[in-house]
Amino acid sequence: MLFCRKIPTVAPIYISCRLRSPALYRFLTTVINTSASKPFYITTPIFYPNAAPHIGHLYSLVTADIFARFTRISEPGRLVHFLTGTDEHGLKIQKAAKDRGIEPSVLCDALSEQFRRLGARANISNTVFLRTTEARHREAVEHVWRDLAAQDLIYKGTYSGWYSISDECFYTDSQITHPPSSLTPVSIETGSAVEWSSESNYKFRLSSFQKRLLDYYTANPKSIYPSSHREKLIQTLKDEPLDDLSISRPRERLSWGIPVPGDMSHTMYVWFDALTVYLTGVGFPAKQQGSLWPPNIQVIGKDIVRFHALYLPAMLLAMGMPLSHTLLAHAHWTAQQRKMSKSIGNVADPFDAMDTWGVDAVRFYMARVGGRFRDDVDWSPEQLEKHADEIRSLLGNFFLRITSKKMQKRVASAPQLTFVQLLDQSLDGPNGDVLSSLRNLNGKVEQCMEKFEVGDALDAIILVLREANGALTHTAPWSMQNPPEAAQVSYLLSLEVLRVTGICLQPFIPEAAHNLLDALGVPKLERSMDFAVVGKANVGEVKGVKLFEGKREIASGGP
Repeated sequence: MLFCRKIPTVAPIYISCRLRSPALYRFLTTVINTSASKPFYITTPIFYPNAAPHIGHLYSLVTADIFARFTRISEPGRLVHFLTGTDEHGLKIQKAAKDRGIEPSVLCDALSEQFRRLGARANISNTVFLRTTEARHREAVEHVWRDLAAQDLIYKGTYSGWYSISDECFYTDSQITHPPSSLTPVSIETGSAVEWSSESNYKFRLSSFQKRLLDYYTANPKSIYPSSHREKLIQTLKDEPLDDLSISRPRERLSWGIPVPGDMSHTMYVWFDALTVYLTGVGFPAKQQGSLWPPNIQVIGKDIVRFHALYLPAMLLAMGMPLSHTLLAHAHWTAQQRKMSKSIGNVADPFDAMDTWGVDAVRFYMARVGGRFRDDVDWSPEQLEKHADEIRSLLGNFFLRITSKKMQKRVASAPQLTFVQLLDQSLDGPNGDVLSSLRNLNGKVEQCMEKFEVGDALDAIILVLREANGALTHTAPWSMQNPPEAAQVSYLLSLEVLRVTGICLQPFIPEAAHNLLDALGVPKLERSMDFAVVGKANVGEVKGVKLFEGKREIASGGP
């Protein structure tokens, strides 16, 4: 048995429960060390496959992938465990399948495969794709249920209130509104229609954890990002009592889900089921892979903060387990300043976008425009085209300019010089400015990523590329009016810009960055952030290649 003990997380969490399960005890004995040396565990939302994937799903995937890839290059050798998957139970799935005249399992198989395909198409580097219909997940969910029930944290009662099939969520009177333009009440938070429901079901004593949750979020400023979500949550915990959470529905109403252990007449509430998937993803409770827990980052949409910041943490506290280090709650993509909706017809297809502009161009656009996470951003094909052209020009065309035959001929006629030797010289003018900016790039990118400012990190990289392109145009090293030595300086400096920025760009545009580093002859072991330092390494044999899929890079402003 494990009695009250202290587990270090972002801040200490005190366990006030007795754990009766030997399997959970073995699991917990491996999570005591949650220092920075533990494997890096990152998750996306578990996507609800009642319809085809949309741009919002791709946004979550790309965001998580950027942090996963950045961890791999900033901490070489550290294991990165990256979970995504599909949440396949619930009334919404049941209804969607019925409307199509097929079994829910058939619908889930087809749609889950689309989400798997989306990840593969977008070059997402997840290590686990988990479906909540898998047997290993059912084992984990049943274990959690029995553990909470053994602590008398689950009881049978009657629920009367508002329920949204679209959100799969129960709402109180204070959480719904009656729009004057509609006869149907809706959720204030999501705008989804709700209906009155009264039924007997099982409840989780969420109310028992109000003070502990408030204390935790008050003490941990990095627990939720952007901070506005944490501030709002803290205020809610101060002002409003937490109601106990309904965690089952009568099986006669909801048959597509995991039955309540010991009571086949009830089906577990889909969110109780789904939130446990993050535990399933690290082998809970049987495989004893607890060294992966807790998640370092959980990427979620802002509309599901409540589930991940209240429901899951309360369950974890009840079981004496550490809470996630950070919830990254991103904003939404809209279209024409309106929420994307199939009924409106403004849903952007992520596959079409990637087929049209290329995977890296779409990833770049999402990171550059949506990488600050605070406010909704509008999906615009015109803006996507603009940003795709920007990275193709600043990176692809820049590479073509310095590897052109005319440039190579000028460089070959100059005395041979290495970049390290070049650093012994005093560079002034535009070249000096580029070198100064390049020296600071590594630190800027790392600082931005540490603060979850993905957009700012990318801006810093783009600024260096923009300065380097400008310097190349200004010095015109291919011109016969300039000595070959000037061409050599510009050439070596430009190669170093491409080497350093290529390393930094790996999390954002992985395929193009890979192509670039290969073309520069950069060894695989010299592609970590440790080598994104001026003069830290050399390029090898330079080869001319196409960096981006789709449109051809066209050299401009030079030879």
